[in-house]
Formats: sequence, C-alpha cells, structure tokens
Amino acid sequence: MNIVLLGAPGAGKGTQAAKLIDEYNLCHISTGDMLRAAVAAGTELGQKAKGYMDAGDLVPDDVIIGLVTERLAEPDTEKGFILDGFPRTSAQAVALDAELSKLERPLDAALLIDVDPEVIVGRLCSRRVCRDCGYIGTVADTVCPKCDGEMYQRDDDNEATVRNRLEVYEKSTSPLIDYYRGCELLVTIDGDRDPEVVYADVKDALGL
Repeated sequence: MNIVLLGAPGAGKGTQAAKLIDEYNLCHISTGDMLRAAVAAGTELGQKAKGYMDAGDLVPDDVIIGLVTERLAEPDTEKGFILDGFPRTSAQAVALDAELSKLERPLDAALLIDVDPEVIVGRLCSRRVCRDCGYIGTVADTVCPKCDGEMYQRDDDNEATVRNRLEVYEKSTSPLIDYYRGCELLVTIDGDRDPEVVYADVKDALGL
C-alpha cells in the first residue's frame, strides 16, 4: 500500500499515519526528517539542501525529488510507504508519479483527512503541550496527566498564526487535491470525529 497523506495542520493526519504504520508495517517517509538526515550525513543532495536551508530559502523541487527518489529505492519501502509532507504542489506530484512509474510502484491512494477550518482553529488554539515529556493535551489539562509536568501553549498555536497556516495550506494544497481527484486516487475522510472512528473509515476506504 503506497499512500500520499494530505490534510491541514491539526487535522489529525499524524495520528492516522501512526496507526497505519503500526498495524501494516508501512514505511513513514517525512521530507522534513529526510532533509535533516541528509544534511547530517553530508550527502551530495544534503549539502545542496543545506545551502538553501541556511539561507532561509525553500529547497528546490529537484533536490527534494532526488531525496524522495533515493529514499524510495531503499529496501524498507518495498512493503509500502506513507509520504508525509510531499508532494506539496501539483508539479511535485507529477514528478513523483514519473519516479514511481520508473520503480513500477505506483500510488494506491492520496488520503485526505478533512476537517472544517473553524474546528481546526479551535482544536489548535486549545492545544497544550507538556514541557517535560511532550504529551499533547488540551486547555483542560492544567498539569500533564502522564508526568505531572507543566503544560504550556506553543507560540504558533495562537489564533492569528493558526489562521495564517491554514490559509497557506489552502492555497498550496487545493491544486494538489484537484490533481489527485483527477487521477481518481483521492480518498477523503471526515477527520472531525473520534480518532478510532476515523481510523476505521480510513481502513475501509483503503480496502484494508
């Protein structure tokens, strides 16, 4: 099962990805993690990426696609993978399709965890994180239920920042959603429910 994962910040896609990875032993491919690993390893593509990252610029498509292609060629991806954070544009999606075609490992689905923007604003603005163990809770958690640590609100979980992130997501991802809908690969799941209910629908929609 080869999947591209789509969804706005706070939609819960990370939760669903983790469940799929655990149950079906899929490989989780995060472009953010790959970039950091390539830079740390000092690979040719990593050195290229570092130059852009140090300057605060976006890493060009050809470097990102190169990293993804290298990662997809590794043996642990043969059982299936979930791509998280890539592609971000329809141009990247076309390039990804071309590379997967060469590997004879096409996508099975583009999974969109869909949640109303106003629900996400409320969800993220009420999110609290434990300073000690990283537990993610809500404004109702005055102390961490796992370690009794201090709960705090991340700087980027204020309303203005959340709305800006959602606006950026909408502009960049709408064409990508249309692209996968046109390819008949888009699977849309209502993410505004209990995570276990969402997961049951995800499995059913993917035929798992």
